[in-house]
Amino acid sequence: MRYDFHTHTVYSDGELIPSELIRRAKVLGHKVIAITDHADYTNYKDLINKALIAKELEKYIDIKIIAGIEITHVPPKIIGKLAKKAKNYGAEIVLVHGETIVEPVEEKTNYFASLSEDVDILAHPGIVDRETAENLKENNIFLEITSRRGHSLTNGHTLKIAREFNIPFLVNTDTHSPDDLIDTEFAKKICYGCGMSEKEKDLALRDYPKELLKKLGVL
Repeated sequence: MRYDFHTHTVYSDGELIPSELIRRAKVLGHKVIAITDHADYTNYKDLINKALIAKELEKYIDIKIIAGIEITHVPPKIIGKLAKKAKNYGAEIVLVHGETIVEPVEEKTNYFASLSEDVDILAHPGIVDRETAENLKENNIFLEITSRRGHSLTNGHTLKIAREFNIPFLVNTDTHSPDDLIDTEFAKKICYGCGMSEKEKDLALRDYPKELLKKLGVL
């Protein structure tokens, strides 16, 4: 079963409305999907409301839907404040758009994200330094191994840091278009492609997702 904690809809820069995103995920064998559109201070409430409404589909389709946001290109020093506001407003999961090497993300985004107990996943983090890694471990923030083109160039480094500091890691897609969603077999290829062992693959695709769900309290 697939778990994907990072997707986008037409409410930010994705191509699909939530119902089609969820249906396509279900067909590909997803057990859980999170809706995490790009957010800053101007739109986080609206995005959370829309994602929470989408959760109504759980009554009609056998898939767990998690309502959240991805804090994106926000000045680093206010990431923690926005993450807390989002959780207080009803977000079940909060991601931060990390310092991918293919976008002009402001320096120190990873660091300030790592300080927040309200952040759940540091997405496509690029080159994570040791101080940030220590904070991620302390605050139980998961690292993302991504299938997204460009962002995935640093998956090997992300895995290396996760191993060294014993940080849990997940395979997410950062879906924007229908073709971005992947099934379990392709997710396995992402794992092997960045050098995971068989045990690490099982952690990424099965055990750590369940651990995150427990942390979120949405099981």
